[in-house]
Amino acid sequence: MITYLKGDATAPQGDGPKIIPHVVNTLGGWGAGFVLAVSNRWPGPESAYRQWHREKAHKDVCGDDKRFVLGSVQVLQVKPDIWVANMLAQQGMGRSGPKGPPLHYFSLSKCLEWVALCALEKKATVHMPRIGTGLAGGRWDIIEPLISESLCGRGVGVFVYDLV
Repeated sequence: MITYLKGDATAPQGDGPKIIPHVVNTLGGWGAGFVLAVSNRWPGPESAYRQWHREKAHKDVCGDDKRFVLGSVQVLQVKPDIWVANMLAQQGMGRSGPKGPPLHYFSLSKCLEWVALCALEKKATVHMPRIGTGLAGGRWDIIEPLISESLCGRGVGVFVYDLV
């Protein structure tokens, strides 16, 4: 079950380890949307993402080497009990067009499965905004069931934040 909260997902509530996943794009662009809130709080996720884009691979804290392909996740520790998960689930940038939104739902589902494994390994809860619905152009009525299945269905606590 997803718990909905009012607040800032970069300041997750509660005790224990936490993972903050968000959607990033395939172009290496980081400059609008939730990523700005992430960068304002921690510089590491942006620089790691940009390096991942340049080098097309990275060593992940919750797994093996990860190539820069849709469906991959880059997990970075930003505090002793908080990790940020850069989920590569957006092809390019821009709003929905004739081919649909830049968000790839299948890739997002794969990313969420990786986040679930990482959360289970760390005994962490997951805290996020309404991922994929902003600049990525996705629909929450499609994304919410993906979260429920991938995370909640595996026993991971999920908190979705709506900025006040």
